[in-house]
Amino acid sequence: MLALGLVALGVVLVGACLLSVRYGSRPLSMSDVLGALGNTRPDDTDQLVVRTLRVPRTIAGLMVGAALGLSGAVMQGVARNPLADPGLLGVNAGAALFVVIGISVFGVTTASGYVWFAFVGAAVVAVGVYAIGSIGREGATPVKLALAGAAVSAALVSVTTAVLLTDVQTFDRFRFWTVGSLAAAKPAQLWDVAPFVVVGVVLALVTGRLLNALSLGDDVARALGQKIALARIVSALAVVLLCGAATAVAGPIGFLGLTVPHLARIITGPDYRWILPYSALLAPILLLVSDVLGRVVARPGELQVGIVMAVVGAPFFIALVRRRKLAEL
Repeated sequence: MLALGLVALGVVLVGACLLSVRYGSRPLSMSDVLGALGNTRPDDTDQLVVRTLRVPRTIAGLMVGAALGLSGAVMQGVARNPLADPGLLGVNAGAALFVVIGISVFGVTTASGYVWFAFVGAAVVAVGVYAIGSIGREGATPVKLALAGAAVSAALVSVTTAVLLTDVQTFDRFRFWTVGSLAAAKPAQLWDVAPFVVVGVVLALVTGRLLNALSLGDDVARALGQKIALARIVSALAVVLLCGAATAVAGPIGFLGLTVPHLARIITGPDYRWILPYSALLAPILLLVSDVLGRVVARPGELQVGIVMAVVGAPFFIALVRRRKLAEL
């Protein structure tokens, strides 16, 4: 049944891609879309819009969605923390800040260049938040990690905003990063980050058995023959690659990595061997639908997908926290 569910989600994902290509500030019919994908007429404006704007944007949604959904699931599994999320724990904000610094200070202008800054930022902030959340006798509890991540994320966003406001050229180039957007995705940029996404996805998908063992506790995992340090290293590498690449493409998009693993867990149960592939499909579906919604409700302009995801994800996060607090009473 779970395998059939993956097939069904694959069909839904294809439908979400078609919606993303069809709907926007310039409405197109499905025949226009199929014509643009099947024929090439340089003088056709509709075909130009589809090929140069909407297809790259849709591919970016697929890559970013899968990356954030998988990274959120891996973070929740390796930290045994249902509140773990690349946005909530500040990983995306750290990657964004380092990219902006790379552009503003070091003059990096290509995705293949600043993606390395995103990786460094994601890694540094992930380690920093975990270290801050581990302070105290009880160690890194879910609530402490969430609070530490929220505080660090707010500070990093403030610094990023300060850099952008003091550097007009950087602000003009990457102002969409303030909320996260798929609008600026370009084919060359997607080609630059695609290898990192592929490696990150593969690493994340192979951690399913490791995460199942870690969810039982370190002592039980060791008794089952798992190498705890190696499992955490592989998981951390997957998270850094996925978050860094996703941020390099779309900027910091929050709540996607938090909500999707929980939706997948409702369907699959606690087995990460199923949670991970379900998250890899559910996340781009949710991201693409949110992106289409943002384009439709604000015609002829648009709401960035980061704003739409915040509207969707914030109530879910509040309900999750309330549910955990009630369970602890």
